[in-house]
Amino acid sequence: MRKQMKKWWLLIILVIAGALVAAAAYWQFAGSGQTEKPLATEKVQRRDIASSVQATGVIRARIGAEVKVGARISGRVERLYANIGDVVKKGQLIARLEQEDLKAKVNEARMNLRVVEANLELARKNLTRMENLFAKDFVARDKVDVAQKDYKAAQAQADQVREMIRFNSTQLSYADIHAPIDGVIASVATQQGETVSATAQNVPTFVSIVDLNRLEVYAYVDETDIGKIRPGLEASFSVDSFPETEFKGTVSAIYPKATIQDNVVYYITVISIENPEGKLKPDMTVNATLYLNKRNAVLAVPSQAIGREGGRKVVRVLENGKGVAKTIKTGWKDGQYTEVVEGVQEGDLVITGTGEQEAGKK
Repeated sequence: MRKQMKKWWLLIILVIAGALVAAAAYWQFAGSGQTEKPLATEKVQRRDIASSVQATGVIRARIGAEVKVGARISGRVERLYANIGDVVKKGQLIARLEQEDLKAKVNEARMNLRVVEANLELARKNLTRMENLFAKDFVARDKVDVAQKDYKAAQAQADQVREMIRFNSTQLSYADIHAPIDGVIASVATQQGETVSATAQNVPTFVSIVDLNRLEVYAYVDETDIGKIRPGLEASFSVDSFPETEFKGTVSAIYPKATIQDNVVYYITVISIENPEGKLKPDMTVNATLYLNKRNAVLAVPSQAIGREGGRKVVRVLENGKGVAKTIKTGWKDGQYTEVVEGVQEGDLVITGTGEQEAGKK
């Protein structure tokens, strides 16, 4: 009996000891194991505030900025000076056709001109002689008329040969094909040694040249937003090839006729752009932002930091580790930020929320 009583007392003591240890651990954790959640803040600074319209689009060459260059005469390609990607200047030689037969025609016409010019000079002298003889009544009038007719015929023949020289010289000039504009060779459709055939209905294309300084963006704006768009608005856009670069532009035109894609009505809005570094290429897809209204370098705070107290707009500014409510007056607003006209100063830290303190970070 006495042994059994000792066992019960021992069990009770163990239970009490366990409870005391658990209580001590709980109070130690409650007193020192929990930390306050840190406050998330953002600095008040100057930003450009704008309301905007988003649109997707594509880069196009302006009218006249992409030119297909071909041969105006038939012949064999003797030399091709252009490769894809080459930068060319206006007037630069890019291809040459064989010229021997064309040069021969020019030389032949020039030799014929010498003959007809000699005949013309002889006819002129004969006419002068006949006119002098007629003045002295040595020949009849019909002799003068015949001499005058021969002179005019020789003159017409000389003019005809001169036109032939001009024509053949022009044909010879067509054998040298020059770049009509400054730009970059975008495609090549022939090769050295190939014989091309040119007709009035078919002009074979040798190369196409694109002036990368004369590009524009076709932005497809939804019909619900097109009423807000007008020429002169500022725009920015990005392309997948350079995702970290923001390109600038200006709305220059709006197509009056709609285009339908996936049963949605869009209006093409043309954005004039510059491309001094040549990064942009035709047919690149873009994500564009068209700024409807814009205020530059205004004090702004995150919109999520603004609350209401007693009908007033307030933000909480971190001062001495505590959030102090500040009444503010707001201006323009875009998707993420709101202009603050008065109530805070540049550099103030406004509280945007609370964040979790990572365990184990020091």
